[in-house]
Amino acid sequence: MAEKDTGSLVVMEGEELVGIVTERHYARNVVLKGETSPATPVRDIMERHAVIAQSGQSVDECMAIMSEERVRHLPVFEGRKPIGIVSIGDLVKSIIGDQKFVIFQLEQYIHGERAIVDG
Repeated sequence: MAEKDTGSLVVMEGEELVGIVTERHYARNVVLKGETSPATPVRDIMERHAVIAQSGQSVDECMAIMSEERVRHLPVFEGRKPIGIVSIGDLVKSIIGDQKFVIFQLEQYIHGERAIVDG
């Protein structure tokens, strides 16, 4: 994970999702217990109840899932195929970007300037 600068990985057996492992799982179940990485199988530290999102779900829907399930990383699937992972940070950045755009548009409107329409 450090080599690829990622905070989580999906764990697959063939085409089937069997879990997720995060930096937190590694820290709590390997480092803090004094274990060693080469001697610890991923299946011993992963979360087997992997909560997922589908690629068509909105940022708001993903935030709701993450809040309800108390997870920080959400694997994204297209049907049964994994296509990525979003973190809570990714979603917060998206929301902040959207809010900045709306604020800019409102400021332009208030000051009587022509607003730039996205798209």
